[in-house]
Amino acid sequence: MKNVSQLTNFVQNKLNEYTQTTTRTADVGIVLQVGDGIARIYGLENVASGELLEFEDQTVGIALNLETSNVGAVLMGTGRNIKQGSTVKATGKIAQIPVGPDILGRVVDALVNPIDGKGSISSTETRLIESPAPGIIARTSVVNHYKQVFFLLMLWFQLDVDNEN
Repeated sequence: MKNVSQLTNFVQNKLNEYTQTTTRTADVGIVLQVGDGIARIYGLENVASGELLEFEDQTVGIALNLETSNVGAVLMGTGRNIKQGSTVKATGKIAQIPVGPDILGRVVDALVNPIDGKGSISSTETRLIESPAPGIIARTSVVNHYKQVFFLLMLWFQLDVDNEN
């Protein structure tokens, strides 16, 4: 009897380890409508705004319009093979681009794939596409500039008056 309970516990522990470490649920949807670079998708209940989507023809899309009945996604490729009923899979990754010195001066497509023939981009830093813009540098008030201009005009007129005498 002791051996059976030990075996049962062993098998149950192994099953728990297996399901916790190796299984992953996929968020899958079905294309309802596609046209003009936009796809309407049914399903994808757990998709986030800005998340990358992968269509069955390997076209990449970005989930932008999250509604209760469907998800609107912009296609980042031609999407010519995407039809009503095609499947779509959420990747779990939010759209981001590489940043840093390696990207400066490079010519890239919409998915940041280099198209300038200079090889791949090896930047390690990335930035979310939908992120706040950097802050504006602190600057002086416009009123201060008017005061400076007024002061300079007064000096100029004073010099002009002194030169006439």
